[in-house]
Amino acid sequence: MIPPDPLPGAQVLATATLGESERRAMYALYERYYEGSSWQLFAGDLAGKDRVVLLRDDHGEVQGFSTLAIYERSFDGTPVRVIFSGDTVVDERHWGQQALAFAWLRLAGALKGERPDLPLYWLLISKGHRTYRYLPVFSRAFEPSPDPATSTGLRALKDFLAHDRFGKAYDRNTGVVRFAESRGHLRQPYAEVSEAHARLPEVAFFLAHNPGYARGDELVCLCELAADALQPIARRAFLAGLRAAQA
Repeated sequence: MIPPDPLPGAQVLATATLGESERRAMYALYERYYEGSSWQLFAGDLAGKDRVVLLRDDHGEVQGFSTLAIYERSFDGTPVRVIFSGDTVVDERHWGQQALAFAWLRLAGALKGERPDLPLYWLLISKGHRTYRYLPVFSRAFEPSPDPATSTGLRALKDFLAHDRFGKAYDRNTGVVRFAESRGHLRQPYAEVSEAHARLPEVAFFLAHNPGYARGDELVCLCELAADALQPIARRAFLAGLRAAQA
């Protein structure tokens, strides 16, 4: 397996500070892997996000990004804080790099440090198995999961947050967001799933629960972002961000 090209790291920015050239570079990367969207849809979605994690190469060119919105809601009388992940794309030459994921986790830790009194949750919509596979890598307990024991107590909150964000486009019975027209779906061959990947339990689960992913259907996922709820490799980056916020 060829290792990913080295990258100097990832940078977290307030979305409002992005320049036009950065926004256009992000869309050009997105358009390389997804169809069914447009600059107007992409720009509108980006306008609703608070932060972006940018992955650049040594020449300063954008090689990946992840956008997120940060907000609070009240569920059953209890306030919760939410990180909602929007578009996440990495150029295939850099698949396997960890810089973007670790920067994202450090940011999550910093956000927890801002409001340690509030439970912090990650709301993720997944229209590809590669995105869904971040969950078992990051989290010890998430919904939906191939192992029901790891999603205990998260279903009701997931349904509430998904309906709050997507309204009638969210189907509680399937846990999937389905729009009348695709707002972005993977291009071929990126939508294809290899036989080796299809045999992985988490990939088989994703395909069974989101059979319409290739036309843009999104599987809604949720996990808590707390040190004791994260896998060890994710916990270290999360705690680094938490400590920095509290320093």
